[in-house]
Amino acid sequence: MTHRAPLIIPVENQVRELDPKLLLACIAARRGFTSIIGSHREIDFQIASFARGLYLNKSMTERNLKMFQIMRRFGHEILTWDEEALVHLPSEIYYSRRLSPVAIRFIAHLFAWGEDNADLWRHYPHIPPELPIHVTGNPRNDMLRPELHGFYAEEVRSIRETYGDFVLINTNFNHINAFFPAQNLFKPVKHPGEPPQFGKAGVGMTLPYAEGLRDHKQAIFHAFQSLIPELARAFPQLSIVVRPHPTEGQDVYHRIAAGQARIHVTNAGNVVPWLLAARALIHNGCTTGVEAYVMRIPAITYRAVVNEAYDSGFYILPNRLSHQAFDRDQLFGLLEAVLNGTLGPAAGADLNAVVMRYLAAMDGPLACERMVGVLEDIVIRRPEIPKPPLSDRLIGMTFSGSRRMLKHIKSFLPGSHAPPEFHRHRYPGVSLEQLRSKIQRFQDILGDDTPIRAEQLSQKIFRIRAA
Repeated sequence: MTHRAPLIIPVENQVRELDPKLLLACIAARRGFTSIIGSHREIDFQIASFARGLYLNKSMTERNLKMFQIMRRFGHEILTWDEEALVHLPSEIYYSRRLSPVAIRFIAHLFAWGEDNADLWRHYPHIPPELPIHVTGNPRNDMLRPELHGFYAEEVRSIRETYGDFVLINTNFNHINAFFPAQNLFKPVKHPGEPPQFGKAGVGMTLPYAEGLRDHKQAIFHAFQSLIPELARAFPQLSIVVRPHPTEGQDVYHRIAAGQARIHVTNAGNVVPWLLAARALIHNGCTTGVEAYVMRIPAITYRAVVNEAYDSGFYILPNRLSHQAFDRDQLFGLLEAVLNGTLGPAAGADLNAVVMRYLAAMDGPLACERMVGVLEDIVIRRPEIPKPPLSDRLIGMTFSGSRRMLKHIKSFLPGSHAPPEFHRHRYPGVSLEQLRSKIQRFQDILGDDTPIRAEQLSQKIFRIRAA
């Protein structure tokens, strides 16, 4: 059966999102869906050119509102999950930062990572009572499951050949070391003594919470900068691979690595093959701590500075699922135990129970399969999305064109939080041949012989469907 309504699947951070969302498109293709997948920014710019479809968004913040209004004019139906709802802020701050009481009214269905995420949404004071929440898991969890690890086999082999035995340091200091200063918790002040102004990362936080988080992250950031060369000296048999957060600046790490042959800085590709290739992961409060636990990779959280207001709130999940080191000597001892085989990944029935609450679809049908099941139910009950009046579509075209022009102009203004080079960093692009290769690998792993066709619609947008 071929469904009329296409899936529109925008990808914001290519290294983190493209592979799992492409898996979703492949599973959807075998069930009769056509998917439009590619750069989030470019898809939104071209939204008027797509047939009415199901738009799978990744957030519902105040920043989404303008685009939601435009999509409603064209008749698209919006379904969403929240990429930031797995390792999330305390509920009141999460609500003010990640949920807009106006934007959420444009949403037709919600997909939750797990029961913790679903409960977080259920307690939101402004959630429409009739809004369905589907606890399906997230496409990103599927890539952590053992049966999908083969998708990255060639990349794992290449990484090991290039770096040998290595420890992976994943950083998440994008709140204070962002790719551009306007993306931090606070914008740089022009004159000493000026009151702080929130940057993009601080939107929705109270001033005391944001200032405390800034100070805590800054202290940990300094500890990690000292740790990297110390780790290289203490373990001369290892390479050190530093993988910054996708929206984090890398200059400070490149300065540390300068002249150090065994220290490497990269955030190339998805994190999964890097975790699979590494001897151990070192982090602090990073989502990769959760991913490492699920994949049974030894992970150590380096808590050289402790602030329980944040460590037991915002970062409780990844820290709890990792071995904990509170100083350099303790970290070195844990790492030595991992290397000599006397210490494996963190384990225990209590930790497994925690993970099962946060992550659905860790066994049985994949999260992508569960999501496509929900999408099938939607289109079977209503095979065609209602066509909006011509007046709405004309207004939508006007708003879409003016938004595109304004975004283009603003990206070149001084102090922009998203200049052109940031968009190129976040979504550098993929060729049609690379995309087809990824699709074939998914098909081989899934044992699915459905012929799937990938077509390039523009430089950064593709159509995926059964041939």
